[in-house]
Amino acid sequence: MKWYPWLRPAYEQLVGNHQVGRGHHALLVHALPGMGDDALIYAISRWLMCQKPDGLKSCGQCRACQLMQAQTHPDYYAPEPEKGKAALGIDAIREVTEKLYDHARLGGAKVVWLRDAEQLTEAAANALLKTLEEPPEKTWFMLGCRNPDRLPATLRSRCLYWHLPPPEDHWAEAWLARECDAPQPQRISALRLTGGAPAAALALLQNPAWPHRQRLAETLEKAVNTRDALALLPELHHDDVLMRLHWLAALLLDALKSGQGAGAYVTHIDLTAYSQLLAASLSENVLQSMLTQTLRCREQLSSVAGLNRELMLTELLLTWEQVWRTGSPNPYSHL
Repeated sequence: MKWYPWLRPAYEQLVGNHQVGRGHHALLVHALPGMGDDALIYAISRWLMCQKPDGLKSCGQCRACQLMQAQTHPDYYAPEPEKGKAALGIDAIREVTEKLYDHARLGGAKVVWLRDAEQLTEAAANALLKTLEEPPEKTWFMLGCRNPDRLPATLRSRCLYWHLPPPEDHWAEAWLARECDAPQPQRISALRLTGGAPAAALALLQNPAWPHRQRLAETLEKAVNTRDALALLPELHHDDVLMRLHWLAALLLDALKSGQGAGAYVTHIDLTAYSQLLAASLSENVLQSMLTQTLRCREQLSSVAGLNRELMLTELLLTWEQVWRTGSPNPYSHL
């Protein structure tokens, strides 16, 4: 598992707490995708499992370290949702918690890693809560999450909350420069599109769809000039529609920033010419309406199963055309 330099301060502090006997039995790590929280949790788990730790490092040589490296440690549990399901149910949690009350097979620590605690069903969260209230001896729980507000307050209150913030912009950009050869404006744009998470920005720059971002901007400009919003449909109607709608929303927001004299804060800094043209072509109210409709469409596509993607995108673009003609969207859906 790849290690990232910005994880070191958090790792040293959290492991240091365990060294002096102040380590919490349940750690909740809140981080953006691409921040490497899984690598942080894995490193802490390895240290806890290690039979001969060397200061802040796991030895890498003992039986426990070897099993952790092979991902076969019998006292390390990482329950996942059943195949085809998005939620982690009560049966998986009960199966793990029952094993925790047995003796550790290697005689050391036991670790439970929940990669995404938001996957827990209500029943599973309640079952886990009972174990967190009275944890077995030498048992540690590691929970990752993207939005802690979606977790039950009772579960959060039993954990040590740890926010893993993105590194400072110049450090993140310098790391990206070492990892890829993308031009600096693109590196900064990728960081801003991913909330400053460097690994997520690197993945975005290496995504085969990345060059389509400029094509989307070009098509948007032409669509506005010809008042033919449906020209955007071929650029949006793809399996990565959520990412493309995110790019589109950022372009619209950039146009609003440009129109208000805040061009220094745009997201797509390598596409500022397009945001400036949009700001000159459309009023602030129209841009705001287009942005709101875009975000609403993206939210529906991401949260409601079974929606017809092409119909949803077509409705969005027809709504834009309504806004261009009248200055406000039709209160009723087109489809």
